[in-house]
Amino acid sequence: QVQLVESGGGLVQPGGSLRLSCAASGIIFSFNAVDWYRQAPGKQREWVARITSAGNTKYEDSVKGRFTISRDNAKNTVYLQMNGLKPEDAAVYYCTVLDSWGHGALVTVSS
Repeated sequence: QVQLVESGGGLVQPGGSLRLSCAASGIIFSFNAVDWYRQAPGKQREWVARITSAGNTKYEDSVKGRFTISRDNAKNTVYLQMNGLKPEDAAVYYCTVLDSWGHGALVTVSS
């Protein structure tokens, strides 16, 4: 059974940084593509970033140059480093692999 646990969310001022973590059990991240999605209140869930099994990365246009997705194979954990956070980045962030989803990490961006 695949379990994904996100952590690292919190309250940050505009321009600040957070690093989200997604730890997995029951699956080996390095064998699969892993995605981050986010959902803001009243909005649809949207894709944010992907890291493939080969380590290639891809980003949604609004986060390019600010967010970095990475993977630690030894820890079986995927990260989302978020810099230059904006109020519009506030959302619940989810990691997903195959058809499994975590419960999400809340990111609040406010002064």
